[in-house]
Amino acid sequence: MSDPNGDTPSRPFTITAQDDRLLPFAVEGLDLRGRLVRFGPTVDAILSHYDYPLAVARALGESIALTALLGSVLESHGRFQMQTRSDGPVDMIVVDYDAPGQLRGFARFDAERVGQARSTGELLGLGNMAFTIEREEDAARYQGVVALEGESLEEAAHRYFSQSEQIPTFVRLAVAEAITPQGRSWRAGGLLLQHLPSGGSRPRDLHPGDAPEGMASSLADEERADAWAEGLALAATIQDHELVDPNLSGERLLYRLFHERGVKVFPEREMAEFCRCSDLKVENLIRSFPPHEREHMVGDDGRIGVTCEFCGVSRSYDPKEFE
Repeated sequence: MSDPNGDTPSRPFTITAQDDRLLPFAVEGLDLRGRLVRFGPTVDAILSHYDYPLAVARALGESIALTALLGSVLESHGRFQMQTRSDGPVDMIVVDYDAPGQLRGFARFDAERVGQARSTGELLGLGNMAFTIEREEDAARYQGVVALEGESLEEAAHRYFSQSEQIPTFVRLAVAEAITPQGRSWRAGGLLLQHLPSGGSRPRDLHPGDAPEGMASSLADEERADAWAEGLALAATIQDHELVDPNLSGERLLYRLFHERGVKVFPEREMAEFCRCSDLKVENLIRSFPPHEREHMVGDDGRIGVTCEFCGVSRSYDPKEFE
């Protein structure tokens, strides 16, 4: 039995819950493809780099889950980035996904304004959200943009796929702070469900779900509408606590949602935090500036200080090292 990409066998059902995994699946009776992601230590590590207010941490956690769902179309090479720029208390969020499953991210916010926001939509405000894919095999770069109009990330993603990609899409994101005997930690989860595109459709910026290359829906238009309505109704029953429950496996959750139609799951992909910064990269970056610009980088302590926005690691250098 092949996976949605046509070359990897599906795997046996398991009831064992695992964190930091992305699980592709298919509901073939309804021409549906999707991905389920469940985060534990990975999202907790990213959100713990800075002392984010709770609302900001949740917005960043949702962004990480959304990026994993979309970026995972890159099988083994390439990069995917989700970035927001807006006028809200959180004026920028950046999350990078390096295939096959490495993530990093950060949020920039105005601490004085954050407390006035009551939802992710109000935190972000008005602006735009961009999705960028960089494929190493052909040095290609694709970008899609959707306006942020004070709605949630889920709603913005729905509008993007409806208007730009024209693929029926459902997205659900959830973030929670868990309390365990070991202390507090963050968890996140997400579900993406898409209907197979019909034949003859135009090229798209983003890959159409986990459908095999060149494959389109075999259903007639009326059947497609009914199938998507049924799939959407089933997916909409998912609860936030199910997406972040550390004791509920991905297979059991998908079975709850789609057992009436039958659901196939395929090999999971591991997710992990990883930052691209390194001593060598930072040193080379500093060396790339002319001497007069490096002089302006010297702080009151007489050293050049550099802090990575993603992982929060600070590095300090003696300016004489670059003379």
